[in-house]
Amino acid sequence: MSRRTFACLAARLFPVCLLLASPMTGADDAFDKAERALASKDFDSALGSFEEALTADPDNLRNASEYRQATIQKAIAGHPKEGSPADFDREIAFFGKLTEANPKASNAFLNYGFSYVDKIPAAGSITQVILANNALGYFTKSIELKSTWIALYTRGNSYLYWPRIFGRAPLALDDLEKAYAMQKAEGKKSYHVRVYISLGDAYWKTDNLDKARAIWKEGAAQFPDSTPLKDRLARDGDALKDYIDNVLDPNKRVDTNLRELWMTQ
Repeated sequence: MSRRTFACLAARLFPVCLLLASPMTGADDAFDKAERALASKDFDSALGSFEEALTADPDNLRNASEYRQATIQKAIAGHPKEGSPADFDREIAFFGKLTEANPKASNAFLNYGFSYVDKIPAAGSITQVILANNALGYFTKSIELKSTWIALYTRGNSYLYWPRIFGRAPLALDDLEKAYAMQKAEGKKSYHVRVYISLGDAYWKTDNLDKARAIWKEGAAQFPDSTPLKDRLARDGDALKDYIDNVLDPNKRVDTNLRELWMTQ
């Protein structure tokens, strides 16, 4: 039984739900099947079912994110540490076809970009630059289709990983300021802490330490248990530089799990 069917029965609205039936029902069923396969470590079956769910509902943020996390799990299970580059080719190819078939699906383009980010730690330094640049292109496409908090935060945060010589820190600052303005207009969400961290890093990278510390302090007041904010505020000078450089090391896997976004709605 799919989640939607269960909800309809629980609400005694099953006849109405039948009238409103759509491909979403098939997407939910495929998602549930994927979760069961993933729990059994049947990665290939899980990925196939996630792809089925996304084909039925291309712009579903949850399904796309869980598909990518399953890919990461499979990669690490087969090649401890970060996986091999080939482990991520399937999801990249799938998102390429998905976005080609659904050119207005902003979340599909967002996750297409993330699929390249997921591959970066497993690649060599030259390939990492190519992957990162490809990711930025798809994040930009997502923003062009729909300027959301997650898309602006994601592109802004991605710019921070580029060395200063590329001059992308001001671009990070622009995106993250927009995401910051969005969250200030909303009710507090747990994931908003990410912008306080990255926006401060963007100010630090553009040589405005006072503004960086002000943003980190504001974030710490909102999220007093945030270790990343505490760590930044506890450091200065070379110690702070070494800390942020370590955090922004492209050889380390970036947390691209978006579960927090829909779990807190």
